[in-house]
Amino acid sequence: MKVKIILAVVASVFLTGSAMAGKIGSSCRFQGVPLYGRVKVIESGRADFKVKIVNSFADLHVKDVSSFPNSCGLWKYVNSSPDFTVKFVDSFPDFTIREVRSFPGVP
Repeated sequence: MKVKIILAVVASVFLTGSAMAGKIGSSCRFQGVPLYGRVKVIESGRADFKVKIVNSFADLHVKDVSSFPNSCGLWKYVNSSPDFTVKFVDSFPDFTIREVRSFPGVP
């Protein structure tokens, strides 16, 4: 009986954790941070978010802009004074993005 309860608890924690991974709310926020604005790419060290670029089934569609990154999915890449930082990874991302030319935001 104890083994069944322990397995149920472990499965619940695992499923809840995986269901939470990679989810961006309709408010275009992840962990309370708006996913638009000035973004700095970090190659080494700790970034705010680990991001994987994919071709399909992305959590967020991102458009690189040169000015006014003021709505969901609009990112202006900068070297200083970022709103948040990202590190591009191949595995275990916080969320996935697809780079687009039109219709940025949550798909």
